[in-house]
Amino acid sequence: MATDSIRKCWRRLFSCLSFNRNSNETVRVPLLRSSQHGGHNVVSNKDYESLDYDRCWNKPYLDYRERYEKQHSDRKLEILQWIMTFAIGFLTGMVALYIDLIVKLLSDWKFGTVDKSILQCSKDGCLVISLLYLLLFNVAFVIVAACLTIYEPVAGGSGIPEIKCYLNGIKIPRIARLQTLVAKSVGVLFSVAGGLFVGKEGPMIHSGAIIGSGLPQLQSITLKKINSKYSYFRTDRDKRDFVSGGAAAGVAAAFGAPIGGVLFSLEEGSSFWNQKLTWRTFFCSMAATFSLNFFLSGIDSNSWGYFYLPGLIDFGTFECQSEKTTGCHLWSAVDLFIFVIMGFIGGCLGAIFNTLNKSLSLHRMINVNPKHKIFRLLEAILVAMVTTTIAFVSAMTLGQCRKIPLKPSIINSTRSSVELTVRDYFCEDGYYNDMATLFFNPQEIAIKQLFHQAGTFSMPSLAIFFILFFFLACWTYGVSVPSGLFVPSLLCGAAYGRFVALFLEQVFGYKTVYSGTYALVGAAAFLGGVVRMTISLTVILIESTNEISYGLPIMLVLMVAKWSGDLFNEGLYDIHINLKSVPLLEWDPPTEAARMKAKAIMDSRLKVVFPQTRVASLIRLLKTTAHNVFPVVTAARDDCSAVTLVGPSQEADLQEQDDVECFVNQNNSNQDGDGNPIELLQRNLPMKFEGMILRSQLVTLLKNHAWYKENVEVCSISIRPFLKL
Repeated sequence: MATDSIRKCWRRLFSCLSFNRNSNETVRVPLLRSSQHGGHNVVSNKDYESLDYDRCWNKPYLDYRERYEKQHSDRKLEILQWIMTFAIGFLTGMVALYIDLIVKLLSDWKFGTVDKSILQCSKDGCLVISLLYLLLFNVAFVIVAACLTIYEPVAGGSGIPEIKCYLNGIKIPRIARLQTLVAKSVGVLFSVAGGLFVGKEGPMIHSGAIIGSGLPQLQSITLKKINSKYSYFRTDRDKRDFVSGGAAAGVAAAFGAPIGGVLFSLEEGSSFWNQKLTWRTFFCSMAATFSLNFFLSGIDSNSWGYFYLPGLIDFGTFECQSEKTTGCHLWSAVDLFIFVIMGFIGGCLGAIFNTLNKSLSLHRMINVNPKHKIFRLLEAILVAMVTTTIAFVSAMTLGQCRKIPLKPSIINSTRSSVELTVRDYFCEDGYYNDMATLFFNPQEIAIKQLFHQAGTFSMPSLAIFFILFFFLACWTYGVSVPSGLFVPSLLCGAAYGRFVALFLEQVFGYKTVYSGTYALVGAAAFLGGVVRMTISLTVILIESTNEISYGLPIMLVLMVAKWSGDLFNEGLYDIHINLKSVPLLEWDPPTEAARMKAKAIMDSRLKVVFPQTRVASLIRLLKTTAHNVFPVVTAARDDCSAVTLVGPSQEADLQEQDDVECFVNQNNSNQDGDGNPIELLQRNLPMKFEGMILRSQLVTLLKNHAWYKENVEVCSISIRPFLKL
């Protein structure tokens, strides 16, 4: 009877752990957010923990693998992986399509209304009405974006630092929830349409990562009815690989750069990589690129089946055209020396940008975020109002009238299409306002103008635009709205590059310069100085421009920009990771680690689990500690084995373990216990390390009520088979 009882207990315990793989997140949250228990402090959200990327090779897992392999072949699992990879890429492309179309509708509605008002008020002298119209649109849009971010704070910003930490193995709360995806994808519509100097490309990377994390699980924590019995890809290890593919798909959909997306995920995101993951990530990027390309091209021209719009941003085709010189070339060997100087200056400008943004972010963390949520909303409204007012006043008063080019520089464009993207505020027929064209167009259109329209911008307008955009974009990044950094940095850098081109031409008489190339190099220099990316950014820009000849100058300027920027500070993403105190594990250890001892990084507050313990002790441990794994120990005694016994000595074992736990709490945490600390300290009880047990396994045991009443059940179950040695 005793043997049958033990077997029955073992089967019950084994069934609890084989394997509700996702249960750790579902059950763990209430344990962490519960009120204080027994005088212990609840762990704050800043106490980050690691994800379980390693497989726990214990007896239950080996038994689970044996049963799983009998039911499902490796080929079936591989086919499902590829199907899920395609689905992630396709859905990421559809999210990008939805974002692009809605942003265009909102922007056309806003600019159409404001343009009519300006055209009427330019004659009647009532431009204040036009400004009020613009303020009404922008503030209303920004309020929606800010409210969504306040509801789901992790949706703020670009999300790239958080995804980088997730792929590094750090658990960021709510980073991959469905609510986060909705808040991110909807909020970025209104933050971009609201006139803030932000981009939608960064949030696309976060959105793709969320899709990659959630879709393969075939279940949702938010929508609890979605819970498939097929739990193929619910481990942290599986989700990590799909998140890498989703992030790459986001880059591919944003820039039409599938190879660049793979390299971005490799260089900036993933800390774990293998050959199979490379192929799946590339396939996911291609699926996102061409699904978006198919629908975007069809909707744009109503000619389905033609792929000519690969991404959300289209830089156009570069073709050297100059109205003043003949024999124009995209770039020459002499230009490379100038590009090196531009890269150095771009890195320094990026370092200044990062320093200012770090100071602003610290101010927000100290003076804005701890206060009521309304202050974050008011800050977003203030930024929107100041940005709108400065852009409007600058466009109306500081712009210069320039002649609309008779021969458009943008390939496949006509004079009529060019006139649709320029603003002729207070200018005669055939002329347009260069400052208004930069401020009163979507940022992608403004970048395209700077890349291709030769001789259409004045040096004062470019200088003023660069300075204003630089500081306003720096102020905006970090506000409680979904915001990207790529496109604002490209636009700011493109203005810097065009200014350098005009400076060389007008001051030094350098007539062979092609301003579009300098605008592209300036964009790469400034963006590289801000984010400090090299390989992936080079490939992204080459794929976006469809011009392989730019490979050398872009690579050169990005390397110089990174080197010069690194002299002063880190990239902006790394700065924000450090501000949030996320323990990111870098590729190389810091220099001071060579002199560091193990005791300097070990936690002095010892938290252990015994092979046989009370439920109250486990609940208290889970409530007060956020560790994802715990060492399992036994008290080493001379009179009996360290293995938990079955039978009369059960009560004695539990009592001794209570004494040890009391000693640990008293000695390490300065908390009161029921035992005699002095006596325990004198005994100096040694403990024997038996192995480790995961938090998810403990939570699963508690969830399934796998416990027995003391002194009633003769069954005593050791957790030794679950230990990871």
